[in-house]
Amino acid sequence: MKQDRLIARFALEHSNSFEIITLFDGKVQREKLDKDNPVLKSISSRYTTATWFERKIRDDFDIKIVNAYDNRPLIHHERFPSVALMKKEFMNNEIKFSEYKPYKYESVKGDGVFEVAVGPIHAGIIEPGHFQFSQEGERILHLEVRHFYTYRGIEKVLEGKTLMEAKKMIERISGNESIAYQLAWFDIVMQASQNGYDEKLKKYHCMLLEFERLIHHLTDIGFIPNDAGFGAALSFASMLAEDTRVFLKELCGHRFGFGAVSFDVKDYDKDKIVEFLDDLDSRVRWFEDWIVDIPSLWDRLDTTGVLTAQKAQKYGVVGVVARSSGVKIDRRDGDFYKKYGFVLQSEEIGDVASRFKLRIKEIYNSISMVRNFIDSTCRVDKPIGFKDGEYTSFVESSIGEIFMFIKLKNGFIERFYARDPSFINWQALYLMMEKDIIADFPLINKSCDLSYAGSDL
Repeated sequence: MKQDRLIARFALEHSNSFEIITLFDGKVQREKLDKDNPVLKSISSRYTTATWFERKIRDDFDIKIVNAYDNRPLIHHERFPSVALMKKEFMNNEIKFSEYKPYKYESVKGDGVFEVAVGPIHAGIIEPGHFQFSQEGERILHLEVRHFYTYRGIEKVLEGKTLMEAKKMIERISGNESIAYQLAWFDIVMQASQNGYDEKLKKYHCMLLEFERLIHHLTDIGFIPNDAGFGAALSFASMLAEDTRVFLKELCGHRFGFGAVSFDVKDYDKDKIVEFLDDLDSRVRWFEDWIVDIPSLWDRLDTTGVLTAQKAQKYGVVGVVARSSGVKIDRRDGDFYKKYGFVLQSEEIGDVASRFKLRIKEIYNSISMVRNFIDSTCRVDKPIGFKDGEYTSFVESSIGEIFMFIKLKNGFIERFYARDPSFINWQALYLMMEKDIIADFPLINKSCDLSYAGSDL
């Protein structure tokens, strides 16, 4: 029997209790816990990726998790104090380091087995992340991913803010998903204000989202061959990505899309968009013809970093990682997007080559949709009031499904929670390392294009 896909598991604090919300694809479970002695039964034996959710619940609210196979801290690192930052009673503006507490990494024991630590500081422009390998020669036996080195307290900081005040922080959660996060926020704004979503405005927003997707897929189809030793692909694809980013700035005023989603459509030159898309389409097709005819490159991409459909479903992965393994999930797969040319793309094998080829397919589909989203300008009135309640939204970013939850009380944010697609996909990364060598790790990792910041709120 196929189990429901786990989307998120997080806690709310009430005056006399905690409430655990567990969201599946198709149902929501809510569970009240005694505030004086909060104990939560783990579901990680059935839903593997519940592990990080539950470890975070423990760190955030000091809730005991029972029957869990992993009770280590998640966001509390070696000198992080034993404080539950998400509790309402915690009001300090700063925290002090505590005594060093060693973190016990997972490892494989045996003759000839040794460990390799990579990070958290890397020799490049990259956020901190730690990767602990158990090795037998070059062969990877096990990988443990450990992140959350730049915990920003976003969930806590947004408490007490209005929806409008929260926007600038929400749109900066993850730089390569800025427009996607803005759209998740905007959807909640529309729900809470009980306003309809003007179709012309929605088309403009979706056009911006597809431009953001184009930028990051173009970047990835350069970096993936680069990590297999073919740097020329990175040079060409980076040019395409930069040209698209510059064009995004012309459309919305910022190359990363900050401030792009608002209540009006900025005036734009329709003919110029079509001209840009025609040129981009032509150059991507040239790139594809060039890259598919390099056998030595495909020797590295084919059968490397395989994630089977069965494991992809078990771990509930999303985005390109899921669709390249034949798991056909995409939050755009609905009437609105289909009306404007969306076609769900997929591959079956689940290796690096599949993730590369899927991005090429999605680039072409995004170009097609942008053409169809072009429309006249419009403006809607900015909401002047919001109804208290709980609101959720979903958006398909370039990485995958974003889930956002906001609870409003007296017009202010009582609880903010966002689950980035990377929070799920990072947990499945180690599965792709089986039978591969450590030199393939950067290639496999980059083929998933996961966000560090998106997970580390």
